Amino acid sequence: MSARRVPWLAVHQDLGARRRAVLGVLAFLLPLAIWSAFSYLPFLWHPKMLVLDAGDTYLGEGKRYDEAAFHEANAQAAVEGKAPARGEPANPVFLPAPHEVALALVLGFQEPPQNDSDSWLHERIAESLRVIFWGFFWASVVGVPLGVLCGSFMLFARLTEPFVDFIRYMPAPAFGTLLVAILGTQAAPKVAVIFVGTFFQMVLVLANTTRQMDRGLLEAAQTLGADNRKLLTHVVVPGVLPRLYIDMRILLGWAWTYLIVAELIGEKSGITAYIQQQGRYFNFDKVYAGIILIGLLGLFTDQVLQALGRRLFPWEADAAAGPSVLGRVRAFARQARGLEVRAPAQSTGA
Repeated sequence: MSARRVPWLAVHQDLGARRRAVLGVLAFLLPLAIWSAFSYLPFLWHPKMLVLDAGDTYLGEGKRYDEAAFHEANAQAAVEGKAPARGEPANPVFLPAPHEVALALVLGFQEPPQNDSDSWLHERIAESLRVIFWGFFWASVVGVPLGVLCGSFMLFARLTEPFVDFIRYMPAPAFGTLLVAILGTQAAPKVAVIFVGTFFQMVLVLANTTRQMDRGLLEAAQTLGADNRKLLTHVVVPGVLPRLYIDMRILLGWAWTYLIVAELIGEKSGITAYIQQQGRYFNFDKVYAGIILIGLLGLFTDQVLQALGRRLFPWEADAAAGPSVLGRVRAFARQARGLEVRAPAQSTGA
């Protein structure tokens, strides 16, 4: 007898590998389909008119105008007996089509800097990665031990958490002027913003995770004569380490959200400087490309850490994160080609 088929909407029920793969791919295809619909279907939303031939009007070729202004110019040209302008419905300049963004993303690595003082795109990416790495590294060096201590000992919790809870409500960018005055205008204040933005949240999140440690394990270790040091190093840390690792992955994503603000402090640098520069020239296809590039870098980093976590903690099922993106794509491809190996149904014995 085959197993009962789990419905699509089932609380705390696994959907199976095939459904997870399909949904994982759809999670990316649906937003892309909506974006494509707004870009390629003129009847859906194209509020501008792209001038293909200005005729004898005052309109400029290759520019976008409101439909009312476009038709008004043609009406005036008709009254004066001049050639009307010819155009087609188009989106505003700030909403490029997906293929334009994809082309800008590829060409961005090939185009030289516009000024001699600027950096190549791959150099800007390296700058951003260094800011993220060092900011999160120093936050982890201080925040992880402090969070574990706060979650293990009430002394550290009462002494530390009230002040940390107070500081965490202060936006990290608010410290920007002070950090520039103290650390200068180069990379140091940018790293400090990432530190401030993640450290205080890290302490509270890790402390809360540490408190969820199974007290039965602590009581068993105390029965066997373990002191505080051994409880911390042999029971608490090994017991909560897989959960702490997942928390750190989530907090790293938090660090990425502060990148844009951090790189605007002092001298603009990294991917943020690239996005700002292209925005000034109304190259919004490149602006989208820079934003998507940040998302791709963050997603790639998270997937690498997730795969590493499965190697480090094979006994810990990372149910919350689910399968990796690459795993979803591979599973979906196998299903599409009909190469998924089906396990034979087990016969029920008497």
